[in-house]
Amino acid sequence: MVLSVVDLGRLAYAEAFVAQQEHHAEVLASRETGSPIKGRILLVEHDPVVTITRKPGVADHLLAQPESLERLGIAVEHTNRGGDITYHGPGQLVVYPIIDLNAVGLRLHEYMRRLEQAVIETIAAYGLTGERDPEATGVWVQPDQGRPAAKVCALGVRVQRWITLHGLALNVTTDLSHFATIVPCGLAGRPVTSLHEILGATCPPIEQVKKDLVANLERALLENADERSQG
Repeated sequence: MVLSVVDLGRLAYAEAFVAQQEHHAEVLASRETGSPIKGRILLVEHDPVVTITRKPGVADHLLAQPESLERLGIAVEHTNRGGDITYHGPGQLVVYPIIDLNAVGLRLHEYMRRLEQAVIETIAAYGLTGERDPEATGVWVQPDQGRPAAKVCALGVRVQRWITLHGLALNVTTDLSHFATIVPCGLAGRPVTSLHEILGATCPPIEQVKKDLVANLERALLENADERSQG
């Protein structure tokens, strides 16, 4: 079974969250009919926005003053996903898998690792070695020998009724200067990078990254899903 893919284009964060909720409700409704669908994948690029979770102390990781954010055209939104603070903007591929974890036979920890693996496999096709950090969720790359690993993809999810919301954000041609307005993911001193910063002229277009990442996500989430869900 192939997950249906919905490309939302470019949307403000709040509008995309409404879309997530609508798709979540439809996936939940399918479960309650007794014929559950496994889920959907939503793709979006956000208007520039800093999102802040409800975890105590996260608001302290917003470094820029309101006037600076206004000058840069960056909105601020509070979010119910997991994680800390992050930035979304044009050139960043944001993926919201709305997945019924019961239908695919996954628990949350394994689901998160499979999201990371799909990103690792995607960027491997572009000649990059993605790594996990046991102390920091996401995907990291080593831009140059001797430089610290930099985060190329952030993860933050929420689960309601065992159906997922939110997901991952992969920097493709993102304006990395906007990350200076925050302590990304609350990790002081940890750099952020993008595919374009590392690959330059050989960076694939975002439409190609979408295609490759969706294929890897489908494989990661659906492979042996029927066997797992019945186990």
